[in-house]
Amino acid sequence: MTRLTVRSTRVRAVTVPLNRPITAAIGRFDTWPLVLVDVQFAEGVTGRSYVAPYRAGALPSIGKEIVDVAALVRGTPVAPLDVADRSAGALNTIGEAGVSTIARSALDMALWDGLAKAHAVPLVELLGGSVGTFRAYNSNGLWRHDPDTLAEEAVELIAEGGFRALKLRLGHDRLADDLRAIRAVRDGVGDEVDLMVDFNQSFGLGDARRRLHELDDQGLYWFEEPVDYSNVHGCGELARTTRTPLQMGENFYGPRDLYDMVRAGATQYAMADLERIGGVTGWIRTAGLAAAAGVQLSNHLYPEFAVHLLRAAPTAHWAEWVDWAAPVLADPLVPRDGRLAVPDRPGAGIAWDEPAVARYLVHEETVP
Repeated sequence: MTRLTVRSTRVRAVTVPLNRPITAAIGRFDTWPLVLVDVQFAEGVTGRSYVAPYRAGALPSIGKEIVDVAALVRGTPVAPLDVADRSAGALNTIGEAGVSTIARSALDMALWDGLAKAHAVPLVELLGGSVGTFRAYNSNGLWRHDPDTLAEEAVELIAEGGFRALKLRLGHDRLADDLRAIRAVRDGVGDEVDLMVDFNQSFGLGDARRRLHELDDQGLYWFEEPVDYSNVHGCGELARTTRTPLQMGENFYGPRDLYDMVRAGATQYAMADLERIGGVTGWIRTAGLAAAAGVQLSNHLYPEFAVHLLRAAPTAHWAEWVDWAAPVLADPLVPRDGRLAVPDRPGAGIAWDEPAVARYLVHEETVP
């Protein structure tokens, strides 16, 4: 079985609890909104995916847009690459980025999951890679809160899966608070742990240049998104004037954004977010650009799908580990020894914990 026909699509919105509230420049989140997608194929398999739009208020609009995209392919034989191009053309009248891309990405991921199931192989094998493990850093905590709490939290995060790398959020109003946060984490877990820092686009260019130079001797692994992700010129200046490598990409909407950054010399590392980059199809195309440019590529969120893609990407770098979707997953990934393992079963390995989905459900739509 190599071709699939979409019979129906079910879209459910949930909000799930977070073990640790997210507190960053983008705001505070005590719960996490998810849109769960089930594409049922006439051939008897179901492709699954989810996207996480940050804002719970966006759940209904994203769900309706996914339903709209799914209706384009209902009842016809589909292949993910064909659907990606067809849906992009259909939605360009309302914009190629934002909700349009998120909806297309959600459907694309479910189609790839279903296609791998139809071939009875893990997604990584369908992409030409092999089942195995991939190194990861823990991104579940170390948010912008009282630095005095960070040492103990860093110890807990290391213990969650034998990690040797963590992500810390910086960008406080005062340099002294950023330095206190770094020192607290180092006091907790030592200097041998790799420490990636994320500013969540906190600064204008002038303040970013000042802060990055002030932190450039702290032995940090990368500086992530110090300025607005669309400020290609500013990122280029920062990339050229700091020793610590710049990391950009979680807000790229499709491969062209990475191309523009690489062409401008505006980042040394890149990461791709599946809901923004265009799903599995967008990731594959972006990974090819990253490989051609020699830029190491990590994921942003979605570890269940990303570990498959990283195992098949030429310049794969780090897996970002978060457990934010775990409350509705029947068999969530479990990191061990600082690594994530690709599930050795057909598809991406996602299955829903249906009683949990029912408990957290806030909205549902179906394309019959």
